[in-house]
Amino acid sequence: MSKTLENKNILLVISGGIAAYKSLELIRLIRKSGGNVRCILTSGGAQFITPLSVSSLSENETYTDLFSLKDETEMGHIRLSREADLIVVAPASANMMAKLSNGIADDLASTALLAANKQILLAPAMNHEMWNNAATQDNLEKLKSRGFKFVGPVEGDMACNEFGMGRMAEPEEILRSIFSFFFEQPLSGKTAIVTSGPTLEPIDPVRFIGNRSSGKQGHAIAQALLESGASVTLISGPVNEKPPAGVKLIEIETANEMLAAVEKSLPADIFIGAAAVSDWSPAPSAQKIKKQPGKPAPAINLRENPDILKTVANHKKRPALVVGFAAETENLLENAKSKLKSKNCDWIIANNVSENLFGGDENQVYLVTSTSTDEWKKQGKRAVAQKLAAKIGEHFINVRKFKEAAE
Repeated sequence: MSKTLENKNILLVISGGIAAYKSLELIRLIRKSGGNVRCILTSGGAQFITPLSVSSLSENETYTDLFSLKDETEMGHIRLSREADLIVVAPASANMMAKLSNGIADDLASTALLAANKQILLAPAMNHEMWNNAATQDNLEKLKSRGFKFVGPVEGDMACNEFGMGRMAEPEEILRSIFSFFFEQPLSGKTAIVTSGPTLEPIDPVRFIGNRSSGKQGHAIAQALLESGASVTLISGPVNEKPPAGVKLIEIETANEMLAAVEKSLPADIFIGAAAVSDWSPAPSAQKIKKQPGKPAPAINLRENPDILKTVANHKKRPALVVGFAAETENLLENAKSKLKSKNCDWIIANNVSENLFGGDENQVYLVTSTSTDEWKKQGKRAVAQKLAAKIGEHFINVRKFKEAAE
């Protein structure tokens, strides 16, 4: 995250459920982001994780018992909620949601939550049948009407070997929701498509033409846009990078597959073509090409791949902002400006790949528009992505202000 949670106090309530183990990672992420976290561990939550592990990560006392004289003397349940800037319940079990919905206060967690005068963020986690039960859905609507906020649940495999809606949101996604509470998200309500990684064009069933793109920059951009509030579709070639939690991931191999996925994902407000798309592809052989002694290597006939950036920039569903990448080895700015014009896109991110090698953790780029060229110093790809997301946020804010002034 570009911002930090320094001086932010978060009360984390950990209720019962196998997803309680994820709360340990959430504590680590909050602390890493500079936040202070105090924890209430319910008796159900303590069946899955220990107070010692919670305290070790939070570096604070873990509270468990409503009638603990020591706890109430040192930090009463009223103060626990009063001194928090935000209260997070993760996991929020069906039982905890029912208690909150009906005003039940029969343990420390439910008592502190009932006494709270701060925003409460719930991360539900339960079996999919429990989540879809009419009683749970009634409680959900009741809590929403009272101002409770929710992150998740999501669809996925359950610990009970079933599949459906009810998995707790990943800790990274919950952390983003925490950040969105404290900080403005300039891209809230916007949709974005980001392409990332290489394309692999088959020569035969076992060989392909590809490149060394790692997907680090494209994946970092998807993460930064998520943190700015956008809903992101990430269309990626084969990479080792883990996709950010919360994106819609579409995995492809070839340029034609990437174009089809992009067009299917339109319309969108933002398109960022960070993928290193192969310009050419061979006509693949149906069988493995064999080496034949005494005969020359077979010729590989190449055909031009579709121009994804140009297609999107001239599409009938063209996004409001189209950003392309120019990976060059010479005449960087000249080629970037030419690409900006020929593709009809709005911005170009230009970088010299002979200096900024594929797979590295840093990048030095230029932001090229029709009116300006800004040099961004060499920095981590995460920082480049955050700066780009900030620029995109500023762009849409300025567009909105212009429209308001015109009205």
